[in-house]
Amino acid sequence: MTVQGGALRRLAEFVGRWFAVLVVLGGVVGLVIPDQAAVVSDYVPLLLGVIMFGMGLTLRPADFALVLRRPLAVLLGLAAQFLIMPLIAVGVSWLLGLSGALLIGMVLVGSAPGGTASNVIVYLARGDVALSVTLTSVATMLAPLLTPLLVLWLAGSNLPVGFWELFVSIVQVVLVPVIAGVLVRAVAGRRVDRVLPYLPLVSVTGIVVVVAAVVGANAEVVLGSGLLLILAVILHNCFGLALGYFAAKLARLNESSSRAVSIEVGMQNSGLSASLATTHFEPLAALPAALFSVWHNVSGALLATFWVRRPAEPADPAGGTDPDRVIRS
Repeated sequence: MTVQGGALRRLAEFVGRWFAVLVVLGGVVGLVIPDQAAVVSDYVPLLLGVIMFGMGLTLRPADFALVLRRPLAVLLGLAAQFLIMPLIAVGVSWLLGLSGALLIGMVLVGSAPGGTASNVIVYLARGDVALSVTLTSVATMLAPLLTPLLVLWLAGSNLPVGFWELFVSIVQVVLVPVIAGVLVRAVAGRRVDRVLPYLPLVSVTGIVVVVAAVVGANAEVVLGSGLLLILAVILHNCFGLALGYFAAKLARLNESSSRAVSIEVGMQNSGLSASLATTHFEPLAALPAALFSVWHNVSGALLATFWVRRPAEPADPAGGTDPDRVIRS
């Protein structure tokens, strides 16, 4: 490895390790230079597409094999993912009096699939990494169908667009890039393996820029009523983490798998939510996603710190997922 390559890899490891802090700094940048940051809002879908392509590069057939070997655990995780968070979004919005674009934004966050950062958090929390990667992958593939249906169901009276527009957007910015990444890895696996350690640079930079852009476009709202929105996001995330965990326990999943379901339910693909909001709605609808992106990485890191000190039975060794690869991704 060259000196330059070694330095780049260390930088990638650094941004992966300090992801939560960098996302917070992105939000601060959006508040400090809102006009400049808001200019990037038009490129949010493109940034998400790049991030999703990177996710596709990390996937292998083994990441989907768990569906056949442990279907009940996977089905439970997916049901919790697409039921708990959307309903909590509506409940929290009603409790705090959020309506209009903010309600749409909350429902968009709740109806999104799990975020890729969840796989790293599950690994750090000594959870079932194979189950986590499978849930993220399958939920992402189901998102073009389920996310529009959930949004139309829970926020339909507030929407200026229909199912087809949302479906096409998710296919374009999520499904197509992910499938492209999977195909590229299948064709050029060895070359792709060489760049995997550097992917955190791409994904972290993309999310940080998205957060800065959305916060910048809504800086006045954040400064004027940010505390209420922050409270809504915190409640949404914390209820998701807790209910996901207890749902898994009620289904008699072991501790390791319960941790994975908890984190998969509580940590959303807020980049997708921000992309849909900026593409189809007013900029204000993207604000819950930006705040969620900041907070769920902080709460995920805190939860992992809590769980790492508490033993859990080992995850299924035949799950087909290399924990080291998860950290690299």
